[in-house]
Amino acid sequence: MSSVALISAPAMSRAQTVDWPVYNGSADGGHYSKLTQIDRGNVSRLQVAWTFDTGEKGGIQTNPLIVGRTLYAYTPTQKIIALDAATGKQKWKFDSGINGSQPARGLSYWTDGKEGRIFAGVMNFLYCLDAGSGKPIESFGEGGRVDLRKGLERVPADNYEKQSVALTSPGVIYKDLIIVGGRNPETHPAPPGYVRAYDVRTGQLRWVFHTIPLPGEKGYETWPKDAWKSAGAANNWAGMTLDAQRGIVYVPTGSAVMDFYGGDRVGDDLYANCLLALDAGTGKLLWHYQGVHHDIWDRDFPSPPALVTVKRDGKTIDAVAQTSKQGYVYLFDRVTGESLYPIRERPYPASTVPGEVAAKTQRLPDEPEPFARQRLTADMLTTRTPEMHEWAVKQFGDIRSEGQFLPFAVGKQTVVFPGFDGGGEWGGPAVDPLNGILYVNANEMAWTGGLMPNPAGGSQGARVYREQCAVCHGIDRAGSPPAFPSLVDVGNKLTDEKIAHIVNTGTGRMPSFPNIDGERITDLLHYLRTGDASEVSAGDKKELASTPAAAEIPHETDQKGAAVYEKRCSFCHGDHLEGAPPSFPTLVGVGGRLSMAQVTSLIHSGRGKMPPLPGLVGADLESLLRFLGVGSQMPTVSPPVESEEGPYIFTGYRKFLDPEGYPAFIPPWGTLNAIDLKTGKYLWKIPFGEYPALAQQGMKNTGSENYGGPVLTASGVLFIGATVYDRRFRAFDSGTGKLLWETELPFAGMATPSTYMIDGRQYVVIASSGGRDPKSPVGGVYVAFALPGN
Repeated sequence: MSSVALISAPAMSRAQTVDWPVYNGSADGGHYSKLTQIDRGNVSRLQVAWTFDTGEKGGIQTNPLIVGRTLYAYTPTQKIIALDAATGKQKWKFDSGINGSQPARGLSYWTDGKEGRIFAGVMNFLYCLDAGSGKPIESFGEGGRVDLRKGLERVPADNYEKQSVALTSPGVIYKDLIIVGGRNPETHPAPPGYVRAYDVRTGQLRWVFHTIPLPGEKGYETWPKDAWKSAGAANNWAGMTLDAQRGIVYVPTGSAVMDFYGGDRVGDDLYANCLLALDAGTGKLLWHYQGVHHDIWDRDFPSPPALVTVKRDGKTIDAVAQTSKQGYVYLFDRVTGESLYPIRERPYPASTVPGEVAAKTQRLPDEPEPFARQRLTADMLTTRTPEMHEWAVKQFGDIRSEGQFLPFAVGKQTVVFPGFDGGGEWGGPAVDPLNGILYVNANEMAWTGGLMPNPAGGSQGARVYREQCAVCHGIDRAGSPPAFPSLVDVGNKLTDEKIAHIVNTGTGRMPSFPNIDGERITDLLHYLRTGDASEVSAGDKKELASTPAAAEIPHETDQKGAAVYEKRCSFCHGDHLEGAPPSFPTLVGVGGRLSMAQVTSLIHSGRGKMPPLPGLVGADLESLLRFLGVGSQMPTVSPPVESEEGPYIFTGYRKFLDPEGYPAFIPPWGTLNAIDLKTGKYLWKIPFGEYPALAQQGMKNTGSENYGGPVLTASGVLFIGATVYDRRFRAFDSGTGKLLWETELPFAGMATPSTYMIDGRQYVVIASSGGRDPKSPVGGVYVAFALPGN
């Protein structure tokens, strides 16, 4: 559906059309437009020009393309749509028949001047569509598409369907090639994250760059012998940038699997965590920079770099700027790879985990200063309320917080700050090409993580869960909502068929796991429904029972405790201890997180939304504690065993949030930054985003998590959505950081906007869908803004 506001375009001396024909505006990755009609003086007059409702619900991360009078974009389920860019009226829609569930951040457009083609990733397929009609071009690949699971060389040709590859960021067009990466799992087994180039006309594979080198290739020596046979990922999921004049494509890569334990890949692991400069025509490596040696923290380079020309020491240098999850900006000569600012190898602690050999040093630039705080300290703990401060102090005393590159430990949580989602994220920076200024939004969220021995025994379902699922959803299945949902009681929320479909195709930030099939998926379903680590009987495999409610659980230690829980706790924390985080935390595995004294104190004193229960004492209290698995000693685990995943597994992603769901440290929790790349100095830095509930209490401008990047115009206006909780779309003065305009979107706009001109009228469009805040609505709408006029 579309609706058009009754406002007319300003008078122009002549009609003009300006496209946004490439992901993030242009091949140089700059998020920049030369348009000036909307400027600092009139941006506050912006009005809705048109909206298009996809009729679907789900996260849209798409940066739309605009070519001529047509806007190209995705729906939440990865249908490709073409709209009239002046009115929002639909021209065509392509439905592949695949219910796409992965992120889809953009499309690619190619033309030879006679015909135009749209290249679109839908899960593991690269589709080639006629830009005018939306119909697949049958001569490309196999019936109009290429299956990216094929041609990975080390994988048997008849087993390609077991591979997990998804094209979540668009490919780069260079002459008659489209160059792509892909998303892979973060656990074993994962395919290698090779960079591949295909012929835009035929779909024929033209070149491959091995991000995990084969024997005889440079970089092979940075891995154990024959690691290439089983090592996975080191992939480009974030997208690429092109210097078309020089024929160089810049490719940022992520970590190798498994993300947090590298005992099977001792060495620097080239070309994981690298910025690669490749010959776009041949795939030949020109230079590389590795941002993290032997990554065991999931420190991928998260976005395409941006090309910029800067003046340094009297010289004009064509450079490439790469932002990072750690909150650093790296600036290199784009031809030689030489850093424009000093970079030093700095020593870091060794790992205490048997088998792990952490890198002795890591490289960080002296300038610019990082755009996110680097270490969580006691004086940074929340002061929002005295109760929350007291809680944070107690929690902080039980975790390790020693800054960047501290290897994870067994039995104790380690702070990762900035967190697993940055610092910088996939939205990437905008660059002022005239003044050499970089604009980047950042998260400042602390997370914790740790390792635990991979316990022996248990059913195949429990083993599959530990090896493939626990890295995100936690060993206790509690997850870290909303990013990593709890799987406690998932069997009562979703059917077996739905769970199996999600496992095999992925959804949101979860990759696909097509290798979990047959009895493995049956056993996993049984484990998810029952939490039972014993083997599944033949009868159970035919009809899996659902998890009983708390009152029906024959708890092996105390049935009375289940009755106390049902009466006193289940209303908030759920029949199955699952809770509703962050308001009502999960109690699954609480005995592994808190001592008996801590839980008893919480029960008697209350906290946040939980009232005190001072009368819960004696036998009732003892029964409840036993039911919750709380004892005076922390639970023990079996010795580690060898498995597909290795002897150690990740304990799960955990945000450092207080019991009311807010960050347990002082703001800012998100920022917007302007950095002069010529000097390495900051022009300005401001909090970015807020929590509406806190703002109503007078706690404004705290900053918040944000996803999606900015767009800069030549008139000095910086447009950005991105904030998770307040649903705002904002415009800032690029010179000062002053807020010039803001509006509330139907749903959070966690995508990078696009700006373009048709018939002399400038538009700014953004995808509005939400999806990261469980308290806010979710939809799938594109909203375009323009100035009113006569």
